[in-house]
Amino acid sequence: MKLFLGAISPKRSRAKSGGAEILFNDYVARAARYLPCVGQLYPSESDFLATLDHHPGRSRPHLMLLDCRGQQFTSEAFAAHIGRLRDSGIQSLILAIGPADGWSPAARFRADSLLSLGPMTLPHELARVVLAEQVYRALTILAGSPYHRD
Repeated sequence: MKLFLGAISPKRSRAKSGGAEILFNDYVARAARYLPCVGQLYPSESDFLATLDHHPGRSRPHLMLLDCRGQQFTSEAFAAHIGRLRDSGIQSLILAIGPADGWSPAARFRADSLLSLGPMTLPHELARVVLAEQVYRALTILAGSPYHRD
């Protein structure tokens, strides 16, 4: 399974090479030790949705959108969920952070599932770091690595 961590980020507010971007890239690189993992920024929701129609692979990717109405997981439950998707033969898992005003109904309709990082609102740059770290943590849990301690 290949992981794609996407985010909608208009040009005027695209992340610079600051601390959050460095952390995000570090966690993506760490996650890539376990599964192929890449991060991608999109200028708009429509650009993101258009790439879904042309996503490489023999099967449709599993799309998990971050949304305040989404399911909340513990780290262990999130790892188990990713493990089930991987073991069911999903080739690509796309986790994406939406635009500032949230996903459109059309985007939520296309999603296979919705994920919430919690009830608090986070800036996009920080949400990307939290998502990347939780993906890395989930992969280490699945691998039995000591990174996550109960």
